[in-house]
Amino acid sequence: MIKLIVGTKGSGKTKTLIDMINAATKTSAGNIVVIEKSMKLTTEINHKARLLDVDEYDISGAEMFYGFVAGVLAGNYDITELFIDGILKVVDHNMDEAAKVLAEIDKITANSVEVVVTVSASVDELPEGIKKYL
Repeated sequence: MIKLIVGTKGSGKTKTLIDMINAATKTSAGNIVVIEKSMKLTTEINHKARLLDVDEYDISGAEMFYGFVAGVLAGNYDITELFIDGILKVVDHNMDEAAKVLAEIDKITANSVEVVVTVSASVDELPEGIKKYL
């Protein structure tokens, strides 16, 4: 199941995400993974959450990002929550590609992993492929 946190830059999406991550570290029975572009969340999230930086693995574009997420999920069956900060940054601000990646991630996570994604855009700008996760 995918949940979106949508808003324009400076609207508090990352703060909301940090609060959700830290709350999950207190209640989750499984592993929590946070994927972001650049390591800006390092000091703000509980150390129980595994933080991965796509820049560290030279991930760019939608296909590479999907492969990275699928590999992370395949490598650890105990992941119960997956948080993705700034998906549009990773897919070069291409909303159609972001919609495709979200659909693929939704397929492989189904009901086994809760996925929370921040999208830096207004709701009006989102294509239907992304809006369906609101």
